[in-house]
Amino acid sequence: MHRPARPALARGIPAPLAALLLALLLTWLPLRADATQTVEVRGVQFATALEESGQAYHLIGHGLFRYMIWTAYAGAYYQAPEAPEPAPLSAVPRRLELEYFHAIAADDFAAATRDSVRERLGDAAYGELLPALNAFNRAYRSVEPGDRYALTWDGEALRLALNGETLHTSDDPALASALFGIWLGDRPLRDDFRDALLGRR
Repeated sequence: MHRPARPALARGIPAPLAALLLALLLTWLPLRADATQTVEVRGVQFATALEESGQAYHLIGHGLFRYMIWTAYAGAYYQAPEAPEPAPLSAVPRRLELEYFHAIAADDFAAATRDSVRERLGDAAYGELLPALNAFNRAYRSVEPGDRYALTWDGEALRLALNGETLHTSDDPALASALFGIWLGDRPLRDDFRDALLGRR
């Protein structure tokens, strides 16, 4: 009696081992797909979940920041999974990513950050924060279209990174809240962008 040829994958591989390999492959593929799940904002991809230095973050919201007639950048806001409700000015681990559509000079970043923080804090609180803010502002670099800044507070330290490279760290929670407040506080740069980042659609 003629026996049909075995599939090429199984040739030379014991049946139990082949079954085990297939089971492992089917188990691994969905996990990999989940790990690379993204959302898109005008062609910019943001992960729905990520991990940095052992701290997990999940996506709260995302949107576009428009200035006058220009679309300046796309953004995404994350928090630790154990804090599912938006709390951008609290002590919870949180992260803001901004990817730019236009070139911006480092000096312009520093000036805008300084003015925004001063306007929101008032002179007294701004004066207390100024040394830490100046150190932060000196770390800025100019960006080109496609560059991405990430601002992260992991519960103990603040980190500014450009395209994954750490530019500045600080252990000052007041500085972290002041910086996140520029986009996510009660008086943000734009209400619609804050609301999109906080998932208020």
